[in-house]
Amino acid sequence: MLPLRSLLVFLLCIPQYLFAQEWLLMRSTTGTVIGERLTVGMKSAPFPHPKRSSQHTFDGKTYPAAAHYRDSSVMIFLPHGFKTGKTLDIVVYLHGWYNSIDSANAQFRIAEQFAESRRNAVLVFPEGPKFAPDSFGGKLEDSCGLERLLQETLETLKRTKNIKARLGKPTIGNVILVGHSGAYRAIAFMLLRGGVPVREVWLFDALYGQTEKFTHWLEQDRKRLRGRFINIYTDDGGTKSETEKLIEDLAAWRIPHLVQNENELSQQDLKRSSVIFVRTDLTHNEVVAKRSQFRQYLETSCLDKIR
Repeated sequence: MLPLRSLLVFLLCIPQYLFAQEWLLMRSTTGTVIGERLTVGMKSAPFPHPKRSSQHTFDGKTYPAAAHYRDSSVMIFLPHGFKTGKTLDIVVYLHGWYNSIDSANAQFRIAEQFAESRRNAVLVFPEGPKFAPDSFGGKLEDSCGLERLLQETLETLKRTKNIKARLGKPTIGNVILVGHSGAYRAIAFMLLRGGVPVREVWLFDALYGQTEKFTHWLEQDRKRLRGRFINIYTDDGGTKSETEKLIEDLAAWRIPHLVQNENELSQQDLKRSSVIFVRTDLTHNEVVAKRSQFRQYLETSCLDKIR
């Protein structure tokens, strides 16, 4: 029999993803069941990553890896009424600076809006730089990083929800990448070399840079996949200048696009237009949930409705 100290060391060395996982019911702010949530450590999660193995420094302050870059958690959410099919549509959501899975969920009602949209898809929410001012996407910036995340998600669903018995071998269907603020960088790299075709991209006041990667996707993959790009931007969030440059370029290249004030944007605009720039009067942290924007974009997306 192992001594207690040796046993504890052994258990600490076992990767988190090998422990049994439990699906938990999630409820809305009114107490209604909205679906099931599993939070699990994954090998394919953004962190830990060699480029953040020690610490990150921003504006003279240090953010140690132990507190900000060691969490390999990924939240998987299945909305109430979700049904499996021949393929699984997946929405990947990434949080921005000074946030986490749990804090973003609470602040922006991510899972709740997802459930309200009644879309028959899986929400995947990996932990990014935790409570840190950092846009680095970790392993999601590596070659085929998105593919590995989605494949491990499928394996997790097969293992914990017996998806395999109903689907045979699950395959990935439509993929939508969504992010707020600093999430832009990881999304850009996933579009460039994630290894999986992406059907839609939604940026919530997040176009700070890496614009050439989004432009490449707009010119190539979006047309081939008949995809959709939505960029909602504010006056004071730091994204207006980069957004206006992209709009100017698209006009010069004669790529059709819609520029619309949010208070004038209709459901039909969201359904019919494939490249949409939404000017909003809201603040940076209001663009995801103040008007249930995440839910609206889901409702007008390529995703099927729960029957």
